[in-house]
Amino acid sequence: MRLYRTLSGFAVESNGAFYEGSGLEWDALLLEDDLCEILEASLPRWDQTPDHQVLNNLRAPISNQEVWAAGVTYYRSRDARMEEAKSAGGGDFYDRVYAAERPELFFKATAARVVGPYGKVAVRDDAKWSVPEPELTLLITPRGKVTGYTIGNDMSSRDIEGENPLYLPQAKVYHRSCALGPCIYVTRLSLPKETTISLEIRRGGILEFSDSTTLASLKRTTQTLVKYLYSNNSFPHGAFLLTGTGIVPPDSFTLQPGDEVKITILPIGTLVNQVG
Repeated sequence: MRLYRTLSGFAVESNGAFYEGSGLEWDALLLEDDLCEILEASLPRWDQTPDHQVLNNLRAPISNQEVWAAGVTYYRSRDARMEEAKSAGGGDFYDRVYAAERPELFFKATAARVVGPYGKVAVRDDAKWSVPEPELTLLITPRGKVTGYTIGNDMSSRDIEGENPLYLPQAKVYHRSCALGPCIYVTRLSLPKETTISLEIRRGGILEFSDSTTLASLKRTTQTLVKYLYSNNSFPHGAFLLTGTGIVPPDSFTLQPGDEVKITILPIGTLVNQVG
């Protein structure tokens, strides 16, 4: 089932029908290890609502949670990061991260820096080379259990990061540098390796770039990423973890204001944002 955060609260989609949630708070829901069971038990008490009343009033599915991200988890990302950092002496730096047991994990955003579906993501005004990074994103409870999945866009300034790997926070963390949505896909099961992540970028309605990958190319398991994220750390409100990207536009491409970024991961849905 799909859990949506809306302007009036939240809603659940199950078997094609939409239900307006009541009697529960968003943050309280995201704390629950048995989220799927709670939603299933609550559905009979909730009223059905037209789908347009939900889909036309979406918010980012985050309130007090932190957003973290994993880097160099796909071979394609490893290659791109090595190339962009070569001139700064970091050419083999990312190869070593890719091969290491410990993953690269970094803080990405607070809720205030996150935009939702159809919101405007930003590029830094001091960057010349900016790209979206489409990523499967985990919802994790305070006890470290993955209870759902959403789509994340890890906006990145590749020239700033490439100038020096120590500039990673500036390349990654800024206002409207992250998008999440359109919902949280709540399930008891892990997503299969055949799950496809697709990216389309349109400029003036014309397709500028498209590509896709699958979770089979994700080098590290989600369990490993969660284990390291929660090692010696605590998340009292839970956390979202972007799991890395396997799609990187060519070096000649950079985002421009007005570009439309569309990321699709089924069965989660499609996250659409404009650069502005």
